[in-house]
Amino acid sequence: MTRPRKSKLYTRTGDLGTTALFGGGRVQKDHPRVEAYGSVDELNSALGVAISFVSQRKLTVELQVIQNELFNIGSELASESGRKADAGRLFLEPEEKIAALERLIDEYDAKVEPLRTFILPSGSQAGALLHLCRTVCRRAERAIVRLAREETVNPDLVRYLNRLSDLLFVLARYVNKAAGKPETEWQKG
Repeated sequence: MTRPRKSKLYTRTGDLGTTALFGGGRVQKDHPRVEAYGSVDELNSALGVAISFVSQRKLTVELQVIQNELFNIGSELASESGRKADAGRLFLEPEEKIAALERLIDEYDAKVEPLRTFILPSGSQAGALLHLCRTVCRRAERAIVRLAREETVNPDLVRYLNRLSDLLFVLARYVNKAAGKPETEWQKG
């Protein structure tokens, strides 16, 4: 019996600085579309690192659901622009997904003290990493906004990432509290 041949990880098609989009087109690797989906991919990877330090099973599962959504968002962004409406959409049911993030924000925000001042990103390993994820999320959001000035982009992607960054902030605060790590307040001057 012959085993199927394993495909090679490398294709050499990007050696001259271009990359393929879903749908067959090619763009430069520094194209705003590649920057946008690359930033979402970086967020997903950073979130994976943060999850490895989260000790609460429920929260781990919730964050893995978000990782799957980020993969859908990245895949949608990696699709050719100008395709028929909704043909490249992989981020489905955005209203439900954004509402789910808002419910999580409310749930975890109720478990931490109200903020009195700005806080520094710090705390436990999980908390500090979730703060880092928040900043990567904001960068991904900016990259998508930048891309949307040049090409058609699903506006729900920006809304989702905007809400996700708020969730990551409150989750950083929550896991720090659960770990008994006090928040470091910003000191002016």
